[in-house]
Amino acid sequence: MRAFSFHHMTIPEIIERRRSIKKFTDRAVSREEIEMLLDAAILAPNHRLTRPWRFYVLGPESRYAYGLALGERKARKLTDPEAARSLREMVAEEHRRLPCMIAVAVVQSENPEVREEDYAAAMMGVQNIALAAVALGLGTHIKTGGVMGDAAARTAAGVGENERIVAVVNVGEPAELPPPRKRESATAFTSGRP
Repeated sequence: MRAFSFHHMTIPEIIERRRSIKKFTDRAVSREEIEMLLDAAILAPNHRLTRPWRFYVLGPESRYAYGLALGERKARKLTDPEAARSLREMVAEEHRRLPCMIAVAVVQSENPEVREEDYAAAMMGVQNIALAAVALGLGTHIKTGGVMGDAAARTAAGVGENERIVAVVNVGEPAELPPPRKRESATAFTSGRP
């Protein structure tokens, strides 16, 4: 795997710096950067070494089609057909303009236990993508939700029949870095003593 040499940060600093980035600059994400992110993803712990992850890097038209599927779902809540049409188009265009969008899917096992382990492995892969992006000076926004099971969204991403999209990761150079959110200390969620 290629070494990350963009920013010299410790792992705690990288974790601390990760944010959900809503606005990206126009800078394209290079093929090499995408490969580095995905190389990091597949280093996630994976019980039984099933390697269940599948990655789909969406081009502009696929991003537009995915955005249209999401826009359609949002537009259903509107009664005015013109407002609905305009919302669909706006969401689709926003997606087309994203510098990079990666759909992370998992191959569905027949075995429920393996299926759960594989989902966990894929999501740890998603976290690796988010952290590796910070090390490269990039940002991510991890998106989940009902749209991932939508037939139109699945077609847009190009996933296989026995695959489930578990997250969509928007990637790019952050146009702005949101301030850190105030979080409680982990002790608030911890019982027992070291």
